[in-house]
Amino acid sequence: MNTRINSKITEVTQVDKKILEKQAARKDNFEYWGMTPEQARKAAVGKKKGLFDKRMTPKEAVEKFVKDGMNIGIGGFVNTRVPTALVWNLAKKGAKDLTLSFQSNSICAEWLAGAMICNPDHLTIKRVELAWWGYEVIGIAPLLRYLAGNGMVELDDYTNYGMSVRFKAGAMGLPFIPIRDHGGSDMELVNRGVMTKCPFSGRNTYLVPACYPDVGLVHVTAADMYGNSRIFGSLCTCPEIAMASGQTIISCETVINNEAIRRYPNFTEIPYPVVDAVCEQQFGGYPGAVYGMYWFDMEHFLMFRSLGDEFRKTGNKDKLQKYYDDYFFSCDTWDDFIAKIVPHKKLVQLRKMDGGQPIILS
Repeated sequence: MNTRINSKITEVTQVDKKILEKQAARKDNFEYWGMTPEQARKAAVGKKKGLFDKRMTPKEAVEKFVKDGMNIGIGGFVNTRVPTALVWNLAKKGAKDLTLSFQSNSICAEWLAGAMICNPDHLTIKRVELAWWGYEVIGIAPLLRYLAGNGMVELDDYTNYGMSVRFKAGAMGLPFIPIRDHGGSDMELVNRGVMTKCPFSGRNTYLVPACYPDVGLVHVTAADMYGNSRIFGSLCTCPEIAMASGQTIISCETVINNEAIRRYPNFTEIPYPVVDAVCEQQFGGYPGAVYGMYWFDMEHFLMFRSLGDEFRKTGNKDKLQKYYDDYFFSCDTWDDFIAKIVPHKKLVQLRKMDGGQPIILS
């Protein structure tokens, strides 16, 4: 028995050693998994600054801006105000060698992982930089477990705060940002941050690299046709993702007029110059919740997660594939998806379950 235990310990130690060696190499040979600060600056300067109509459909926006090999920044937080309509269109369009960057997410990342598992010739994820990928109270993400456990994706793991300020650094145009957490813990071993000595205090300070997605996908409560966006409830790092990204696609529950934006300018959380597309899409965050609009559809989260978990345990992807065939590839638009998967009574119930949280649109 002791021999078997010692053998297992040796095996685990060797695996840990390989992970540490790989992580050290990534730190020594650092590269941004998206745009560099210089490229991001050039993209920001090159954007048109005038007021012009940026409205297009989610399909048109994803087709126009998302390309193979890009870093895709995903807004929202776990199950809250996640850009599912945009991600749904991305899964239908397909793209190769994507990097996903997000603070914390659930079904958006799982949908893309499932699309990769079902058809790797159509969509692939190469790398993920994140703080959390899972369903919170519902459970951990089975498709992440499958991809990570089989070495199919490279992970760069930060705390929730650490990933948020990486986007903040990107929004500020900085190459990195110092933080108080990570240092002195195992977090130093699972991301590409670097411990250094503060030039002012002489104390150890952990530096994390800025995150500059090529394209940011963000769902907001409301926006005007130019891209000025209102978010009610938690901001979920969405303003930072929008401002850090080279190009930003906004989906919104409703498009409001510019006079309303000017009436309450302090409600604008994402300014128009950083937005490249505005996609009006009701229920664009379903099955997640959007404050003031609708509540979570936990039944759908549970259903899709169960399909992923069954595949992870059995290796049989028939039911997972059928989900994509029925609810992605047999639907032309997100409205078709909503009409097919959610009964009207359910939508009314989700509206009521939100409780009429206060929002201002006019």
